Amino acid sequence: MSRAGRVAAATAAVLAAGVLAGVAAPPASAFRAGPRDVHPSLRDDLVAFYDFDHPVPGDEALERDQGRSGTEIELVNGAAEMRVRDRAYAGSGRALQTRQVEPTVAGNDDWKAGIYSASGVRTLRAFNAVAGTTVMGWFKVEMTEPKPNSNTTDPADRYNAIGLAGVLTGDSDGHGVRALLELIDVNGELRLVALGRRLDGGNSQTFAAAQDWRTLLPAGRWVHLSATFDFGTGAMALYRDGVPLAGFYTRTDDPWLVAGPGPHVTTASDPRGIKIGGSYPQDNREQNPCDCRMDSLMFLDRALDAREIERQYRHMTHRR
Repeated sequence: MSRAGRVAAATAAVLAAGVLAGVAAPPASAFRAGPRDVHPSLRDDLVAFYDFDHPVPGDEALERDQGRSGTEIELVNGAAEMRVRDRAYAGSGRALQTRQVEPTVAGNDDWKAGIYSASGVRTLRAFNAVAGTTVMGWFKVEMTEPKPNSNTTDPADRYNAIGLAGVLTGDSDGHGVRALLELIDVNGELRLVALGRRLDGGNSQTFAAAQDWRTLLPAGRWVHLSATFDFGTGAMALYRDGVPLAGFYTRTDDPWLVAGPGPHVTTASDPRGIKIGGSYPQDNREQNPCDCRMDSLMFLDRALDAREIERQYRHMTHRR
């Protein structure tokens, strides 16, 4: 069985164990004692949380989920070597290292992380028909431009994006997303963006930060980023170190089809997974690698407001 299959199988086993035992999934409120680095007011909404300090016993290529879903992810190609000692903030432990390995060969050897299942990841069902989503975490970029495109023979060709972290759609091939934080070319200029898609097979919308991405993410410095997606209204937002970022939408029409009567939610399909540090977590293609370090990645099933984002940032940086 492939590593991706093992992750999916392990996740399915968690679900099956509950069913066989005749035990229903506990209510979200049962998780209020959750991870200490997550503000108590957000723990009910925390679907998945990865701090890269919790390898699965017996298989250090897998990382345990500290959120309520129990969705294990794979550290693709680098396994335990991808956990590095580098504190993103006081009190944090190890971080995740992602990187491009061989820029001239499409060898499917880039270091990235995530989970993928063509039938959908059942433990991520909280993002099925969901009204909002938040993706946040700590990022340290160790590059100044997108990496060479290993899928072409042109040595001058580079990818048009740098992948950070996101939730896949219910029909994704490992690239298409429902909610994503990334750096991508917008009208010829690389920008930090929130990119979302409400409907499987539908159009995406992008909210791009106005400020130069190199100022927002200076090489070698830890920065806390958040992206929120309100699928009911079509509103998106970006935050850096708890502060809202000025920006603009790349489309002025209605790509999410929310102008008509609601309520509006995402497609009623389980996401096919999570991608971190590049696309295709099933490792059958290389796309948008990130020479980065990441820590405390959080995926919530609600679009947090500015006050909640600031509160979470301060909780991590001011907690004694």
